[in-house]
Amino acid sequence: MKNLKTFPIFILFISTFCAAQNTYIYSQPKKLEDGWKTNNLQSQNIDSTLIIKLFNQLQTIENKIHSVLLVKNNQIIIEEYFGENSVNNQHDLRSTTKSITSILMGIAIDKGFIENVNDPISKYLKSLVPTKNLDGRKTEITIKHLLTMSTGLDCNDWDKKSKGQEDKISKKSDWLQYFLNLPMVHKPGEVSNYCTMGQVLATEIISQSSGMTIDKFSEKYLFNPLGVNNLSWGHTSNKEIIPSGKRLYMTSRDMAKIGQLILNNGKWNEKQVVSEKWIAESTTPKTKITGIDYGYLWWNIPFKVNEKIFVSKTATGNGGQYIMVLPELDMVAVFTGGAYNSQEDKLPFAIMTDIFLPTFTSGK
Repeated sequence: MKNLKTFPIFILFISTFCAAQNTYIYSQPKKLEDGWKTNNLQSQNIDSTLIIKLFNQLQTIENKIHSVLLVKNNQIIIEEYFGENSVNNQHDLRSTTKSITSILMGIAIDKGFIENVNDPISKYLKSLVPTKNLDGRKTEITIKHLLTMSTGLDCNDWDKKSKGQEDKISKKSDWLQYFLNLPMVHKPGEVSNYCTMGQVLATEIISQSSGMTIDKFSEKYLFNPLGVNNLSWGHTSNKEIIPSGKRLYMTSRDMAKIGQLILNNGKWNEKQVVSEKWIAESTTPKTKITGIDYGYLWWNIPFKVNEKIFVSKTATGNGGQYIMVLPELDMVAVFTGGAYNSQEDKLPFAIMTDIFLPTFTSGK
């Protein structure tokens, strides 16, 4: 996900509505054999005018949104796809994968593969040790520092001068060794900078501690319990990528299951998939990145509606891939898109601020 620092600078989306002919007709999301219940907007006792205008607008004005899903009270009530996208299409989650890695880390701790988030990373990296820029502070780096992007290593994806910037590392032959060999610029835990390689190394720790590649681990302990089978792991690079460096490709409905898992404190259909304790710990702010609260690879993003603040536990990915969880409203919103490396990928924030939240909080 590119820099979120500018996310409050929204297009006033509602003000762009034009007098285009109404072509959008709402229909209740289909009931499929995927574990989801669905319902219609009429069941919510809301004024759906803004929602109808929104989808008229998205159908008539050029944009790069691929899908919009809204889950309320454990039921999908809005599900729309645009262009050639459909219910079965897998989307490249980009950095939304990071937040799912956080869930997988919690499962690894729950299952006893990893003892504690405060353990030093050296405890689980069998033969991977720094060979350059030796610094005693590297022995202090913990799993928690990886999850909060505060290792102290010179790794900042949003600074082109950083030696550990994602695009630079992707050109190296051994990502993990290069990352561990970066110079220290801060004490571990002191400063958080957006660093993809921290998540990649956390994924590698899950794999090495469990003896399973991340695709097999996630399939057994996360995706099978969620009934998710239409997914894959990949990367946009043409080079050979280590399993721990790959990203998830998932459908919008399955992304919503991840959000619902967070909303339900680690449960899916009454089955505890990851501990309630981990969900609370991982989504609670631990640090700040560019001034925004950050937990264990989950953002805490505030939305202000009618002078009231609603905090969303949010997974973000470049191009407009979002899972937004609003516990106070029993709501999960999912967006996918193709606005890569563009501020247009912030449009879902405007939709939440101008459309969905006013609609569902009216009278509250």
